[in-house]
Amino acid sequence: MPHDGEADVALEWCLMQDAYRSGFIAVVGRPNVGKSTLINALIGSHIAITSSRPETTRKAIRGVLTTDNAQIVLVDTPGIHRPRTLLGQRLNDIVDDSLSDVDAVAFLLPADQPIGPGDKRILSRLRSDFARKNDDGSLTWKVPLIAVVTKIDELDHAALVDKLIAINEFAAFSDIVPVSALEKDNLDEVKQVFIEAMPEGPQMYPEDQISEESPSETIAELVRGAFLEELTDELPHSLAVVVDAIEYPDEDEDADSDEPRAANAPKPKAQVHVSVYVERDSQKPIIIGRKAEHLVRVKKKLRTPINRIVGCKANLDMHVKVAKEWQSDPKKLERLGF
Repeated sequence: MPHDGEADVALEWCLMQDAYRSGFIAVVGRPNVGKSTLINALIGSHIAITSSRPETTRKAIRGVLTTDNAQIVLVDTPGIHRPRTLLGQRLNDIVDDSLSDVDAVAFLLPADQPIGPGDKRILSRLRSDFARKNDDGSLTWKVPLIAVVTKIDELDHAALVDKLIAINEFAAFSDIVPVSALEKDNLDEVKQVFIEAMPEGPQMYPEDQISEESPSETIAELVRGAFLEELTDELPHSLAVVVDAIEYPDEDEDADSDEPRAANAPKPKAQVHVSVYVERDSQKPIIIGRKAEHLVRVKKKLRTPINRIVGCKANLDMHVKVAKEWQSDPKKLERLGF
């Protein structure tokens, strides 16, 4: 027979398991450590663009992960880096905003790379935001700080053990959890660790909502991601994408017409007008391609996902434009959504 104290603890544990949990987790790390890849894998849908190029993410994209007993908003932050342009500073400002009111922080550290100056700089920043110094000089985290060790498929077991030991010595993490998002290895464990780090709270979004992004923002990111994949090293880093308008077909037009549409006549499509910006005239041909081949391939690749986003068949109308030195021009940055 358990003592009264043991029974109370057991009861409290059961209630904790049944309690619904919700909150925000900031996903941080230096550029190209797999933040977007992990979020897409956890959500089960492509909401954040991924690329081997550093500084791919430019916005704090919020993915909504809903389970039977929890709802977690994952904030995919741009990689923290030393800014070289006004855009770079704006990206760091986005990270500041993302960290301002979260319930936990997931610090991504790639298994296949050594802990470096960039990781130390991020840790120092997190300590200033989320740690308090105790009387004995030690630090206590105000929110859970979870080390997520990514790309574990790149290491054998012995090397991974050594890496986990090094990360454990790097900082006093609340939890350390290894994962391979690409191989979907240990994703359930990551979810469980994230859920346990959340406070009790209500469901904040409908069960079927997976992102806070608007259709225009999601399409703009999809277009930029498609060009990242299409052009790889040729692509200017100064590429920006803006959805100028989404024009839906007028359903009332057929209803008001005296002549019904023929049974085999195609339904009118939505028109998605997109501007793709570069900084120099010489960069336009790189984006367009010979005989517009790059534009054609990007349109073909995005046909299905854009149809799904707008809820009907859509025509993607893209125009490549020049906004000279936009990365360092405050007015142009604002117009382009930064």
